[in-house]
Amino acid sequence: MSDDNGTPDPAAGPRPEPIRFFGTTWVEHSDGYRARRIGVAVGSLAAAAVACLVLRFAYEGLQIAAVEGLVSTLMTVMFAICSALAFRNTWESFGKRPDPDRQASLRGLLAIGFVGSLLAYFFRSLTEAPGEKLHREEYETAREQYAKRTKRRSGNPSKKRHTP
Repeated sequence: MSDDNGTPDPAAGPRPEPIRFFGTTWVEHSDGYRARRIGVAVGSLAAAAVACLVLRFAYEGLQIAAVEGLVSTLMTVMFAICSALAFRNTWESFGKRPDPDRQASLRGLLAIGFVGSLLAYFFRSLTEAPGEKLHREEYETAREQYAKRTKRRSGNPSKKRHTP
């Protein structure tokens, strides 16, 4: 509350949660928001391409080592499945808060399927900052709740009528 006239302080209330690479620019789409989104899209796609190149070198290493066809097939299938699961998990985390225990149990799978996570980041950054929709919903809800709380407390409580 402002000390001068009892009005709510505009700096008080809920603050937007920063998003990685975007800070709080997602609220007003200011301070280079569009350029950051383009940078994140290009960066995540480039990182995914480099990751696929590294996986290709690993696969060629298995071929040079003359490993049986079953092992190389299993490795390919493992990376494909883990990448698909990592993509889905990352994509869903943009819409709702993930369960920390589930995230901890999936840590190894997500590390193996990192290409899927990078691709999810790329595709989401084409439309918005990854996680922006979730953060915006939470921020708007917090602002509404704050407004309701401060509205209820406005006025002088000693002047309220008390019914016996």
